[in-house]
Order: sequence, then structure tokens, then C-alpha cells
Amino acid sequence: MYNNPYYPSAQNSMDRIDGQIRDLENMRNQLQRTMSQQPSINQTFQLAPSSQGGYRVANSAEEVNRELVFNDTLFVTKDFTTMWLKTVSGEVKRYALTEEIEKDEKDVMIESLQRQIDELKGRLDNEEYVNANNVRAIKDCEPTGVQDGPRDDAE
Repeated sequence: MYNNPYYPSAQNSMDRIDGQIRDLENMRNQLQRTMSQQPSINQTFQLAPSSQGGYRVANSAEEVNRELVFNDTLFVTKDFTTMWLKTVSGEVKRYALTEEIEKDEKDVMIESLQRQIDELKGRLDNEEYVNANNVRAIKDCEPTGVQDGPRDDAE
């Protein structure tokens, strides 16, 4: 009976119990490590709306007037032609926007030359008008005191 492999001996039972105790202690240590590694959960509540890049899109002045703002806020139309500035006190100022296209040296030179060409064309047209009127006036005039033939005094 004591030599029967299916009948546990006292030593085998003690070894098995000691192994189970070690396993339980390992699981307990692992559980404590995972509990201490979990990050704390913080919740923040934002009561004011966040800004959307410093401006908001609006289609009309009425839309701007209806909006509640907590800071001075810019409103623009989708095509960026009109801008409104609404202050915290509710005052709204309207601005018209225009696009300025930056020109390089070549563009500036082309515009300058184009203006000079237009100016010279204007002068040329004016001179042709004056010359045409003078030519007609001279043709229409009869010479006075001019002799057609050679003078006898010259000989």
C-alpha cells in the first residue's frame, strides 16, 4: 500500500502543497504589479467651446449676431470676401477683404513697360490727329503773295 504509486505519500503531498503556495504567491505578486502600473484616470470638462483655428465660418451678419462668444472672435465667409469681428460685449465690426497677389520683378517690369507703351500710343494718336488737321488746313489755304514763275530781278 505504501509502495503503491497511486497512493500519495506524505512527502509528495507536502511538495505539492508547497508548489501550490508558491504559485499563489507568484500570482499575488503579479496582481500587485499590474495594479500599481495602471494609470490614473483623469477627466477634464471644458465648459467653453474650443476655438477653431482662431476664426469661425459665417454666411451673414445675422448668423454672427446669434453666436455666443467668450473671446473676441473672427467670422469670415467661405470665399473670404467679408470678415466680422465680434467682441465679448457683443459689438460687431464688418470688414471687406481683398486678395493681394504678390508680384515678382518680371511682373512689375511687364506692367511698367505696358504703361509706357499705352502712353506712347496715346501720344502718337494725338500727334497723328494734330498733323492730319494741320495738313488739311495747309492744303485748304491759298498762298498769298507767292508768284508762280521765276522772278526777273534774280537775273
